[in-house]
Amino acid sequence: MEVERVFLALLHWPVYDRKGNVIATALTTIDIHDLGRLCKTYGLGGVYIVTPLSSQIELGERMVKYWREGPGASFNPLRKLALENVKFSPTLEDVVSDLQAKFRQRPTMIATSAKRWPKVIGYKALKEEMKKGGLFLLIFGTGWGLTRELIMSCDMVLEPIEGKGYNHLSVRTAAAIIIDRLFGRC
Repeated sequence: MEVERVFLALLHWPVYDRKGNVIATALTTIDIHDLGRLCKTYGLGGVYIVTPLSSQIELGERMVKYWREGPGASFNPLRKLALENVKFSPTLEDVVSDLQAKFRQRPTMIATSAKRWPKVIGYKALKEEMKKGGLFLLIFGTGWGLTRELIMSCDMVLEPIEGKGYNHLSVRTAAAIIIDRLFGRC
């Protein structure tokens, strides 16, 4: 399995707020750091942080630049490595275009959600699909999750993480569980 052909996208739009309105959420810098670390730890291709808000892209790029090129690079070389494959994009369509240009194929788009949806695929089946090769984009949402329209436009929806009743993990925790289920040694 070519894990370097698996990418993550963290969407800050279009996502729901707690009332079901479609919104754009603000960046959380710890998500950027932790998803970069997750990708580096498992050898994934990288993570795209997606927001239509130019002020949020500028903030994220300034933070990442500090750790990759600025004083943070020498202060914490491990963080520099973790943030090497972090990119910012205004739309999911731009992410898909970037990956198509780089790999000359459209990625298989896999939505994640805390809810059950049609087109659901389990972890074992997704691992088998990934072993066949290809390019994959795992899509995570912020706020109260990805919009229905976006989820239904994806090729697959990964089955939700189910605990013991409580079902509201942080996105970075959910991403870590999912990536370990797909690429961990157990």
